[in-house]
Amino acid sequence: MSKPYRVFTAFLLLAIVTLACVVPVPTLPPTLSSGTAIPPASPDPASVGTAVALTMAAFPPGTDSTATPVSAGTNTSAPGGSAGSLPSTFYYLAPDSAGLTQVFRIESDGTTQRQITSESANVSEYDVSMVDGSVAYVANNQLLYANADGSERRVLVEGGPMDPDNPFISTITSPVFSHDAQSIAYGYKGLQIYSFSADESELILENQIDDLGSGLFVPKELYSPERYSPDGTKLLITLGYYEGASSAIFYPATGEVVRLKGGEGALICCDEIEWSADSSSFHSATSTMGMFSSGLWRVDAATGEVTTLIEGNIGSSNYNAAKEAYLAPDGQLYFFYAIVVSPEGIFTRSPLQLVRSAPDGVTGRTVLSSEDFRLLNEALWAPDASFVVTVIAPADEIYQGGQAKIVYPDGRPSAVLTSSAQQMKWGP
Repeated sequence: MSKPYRVFTAFLLLAIVTLACVVPVPTLPPTLSSGTAIPPASPDPASVGTAVALTMAAFPPGTDSTATPVSAGTNTSAPGGSAGSLPSTFYYLAPDSAGLTQVFRIESDGTTQRQITSESANVSEYDVSMVDGSVAYVANNQLLYANADGSERRVLVEGGPMDPDNPFISTITSPVFSHDAQSIAYGYKGLQIYSFSADESELILENQIDDLGSGLFVPKELYSPERYSPDGTKLLITLGYYEGASSAIFYPATGEVVRLKGGEGALICCDEIEWSADSSSFHSATSTMGMFSSGLWRVDAATGEVTTLIEGNIGSSNYNAAKEAYLAPDGQLYFFYAIVVSPEGIFTRSPLQLVRSAPDGVTGRTVLSSEDFRLLNEALWAPDASFVVTVIAPADEIYQGGQAKIVYPDGRPSAVLTSSAQQMKWGP
């Protein structure tokens, strides 16, 4: 899955005010050496930490000068393209030859690369139609659309000038295709749905903003889409507050909004989730501790009930950290995990290892790879969990983008897919 920069941005908004420095992450206890089972987590807590502050307008993605330039509309070999075949097309953001972030695609052969967009400003967010591979994306505060080959680019929504002091008021964010590709959910003054047939948008949930006067506005509750469930009947949305964030499940057919219950302090928002294949639930995992709690949670999509699977704080300055949890078709839960020792209770990087367990996140939890994923920025699981594409940061302080590499849980050697990627997605 992608968009880790949203979580880091949310954390940063509070962290830069309250922290003078970031506490280094201690090394793992000896029990986490490769090939040994990881100790079970402690029982579920009554509450976990404090929710992170969130501004719905994310910072534009950075650039990485190590990316291989590719001309728009042309095919080339992906940098380091030794990954072999992929289950489908692979989309991601990366800098072009001018250093601007654009949408790219690698074909299912794992080698052929194509640049899809050629904007004069950074593409900040995008989504892919699973029907035909077309893309919806945001650049220059516009919602744009292009065919799978980048042709027939057109502006769907013009956001206009952004207020630099209150960017959440008029910033376009988070385009998400419906399953039939007939509409796009996006954030702009609330949750909007753009209809291709009508060529217009409908404001479904209007942002709640307090006007304090003198040009000062405070978010009361903001709405932004994240992703549809596999069956297309539910849309996960993020709820943003002045000091906090959460998620809710929106049912497009009825307009019902199901809010989360329980899991206080858990960071269940900002697209850090993975739906189950049957659309009945989703998992959320966090590997940082500070303004919010680390841990692993499961959410019932019908009721919004949150179940803590792995508690963040396990006592004696020890913390569980988890990231990128995926419930695979084999019924097993795959994720990245670490036990972190932090007397201060603050960490942003964790020496993660790839693990597999029963759906509860604890039973049979076993290390699958000897690699250290401390600098993991994001991951994208193959649908059958036969491999995971990881993005590893080039440096500790970089929280978006990096080299994309395929890691195999069965011990096969890893393979570089491309030298720079972020916001990875599978296409058709």
